[in-house]
Amino acid sequence: MHGSLHSVDDVMTRTVVTVRRDTPFKDIAALIEERNISALPVVDDEGRVVGVVSEADLLLKEEFRDSDPDRFTQLSRMSDLAKAGALTAQDLMTAPAVTVHDGATLSQAARIMARRKVKRLPVIDSTGSLVGVVSRADLLKVFLRDDESLTEDVRHEVVDRLFPLCADHIQVEVSDGVVTLTGWIDGGALVPVADRLSRAIEGVVDVRCHLTDGTVRSASI
Repeated sequence: MHGSLHSVDDVMTRTVVTVRRDTPFKDIAALIEERNISALPVVDDEGRVVGVVSEADLLLKEEFRDSDPDRFTQLSRMSDLAKAGALTAQDLMTAPAVTVHDGATLSQAARIMARRKVKRLPVIDSTGSLVGVVSRADLLKVFLRDDESLTEDVRHEVVDRLFPLCADHIQVEVSDGVVTLTGWIDGGALVPVADRLSRAIEGVVDVRCHLTDGTVRSASI
């Protein structure tokens, strides 16, 4: 995979299976099974995301099928019990939906997934309309970037910008996504910055920063 992958728009799936508020329970279950997906966005007539129906939402009907919930369960799981009796997406869905904008970085999308404990995020544009879906697997695509493109990015975005006067004295090597920086620079204050910026490049697995302070080197000669 060549080129930079910086935003959700670069990795998302653009063909999205959706349902409407009035889509019946059995149709939703069939779509999830047929398409082998864990959740479906619910959209309105304008294509805006109004909620999400997941496998977990559907399974509540099975969980409470033969049960007689006690008072504590009725109070603590009121929403789940309501979904267990749902017949359409309107009553099944979780709303508002957890979404991400198409211009968000991959790191931002990953943080949303982790914090909200979801595996897939509907992707929306500036008007709130659905434009795609991004999954955990999509976010991992960034680590398929080849070493050559990562080398170019580190050279351009880190070395050339931070050390324009001594860039020729710095070597950038990338092997299996691991960046190694060697050489000497004028002053060591920017070494931690170089390390941090290199790690921030999408697709970098690790950074080994072995830059030497050239001013100390010169003083010791």
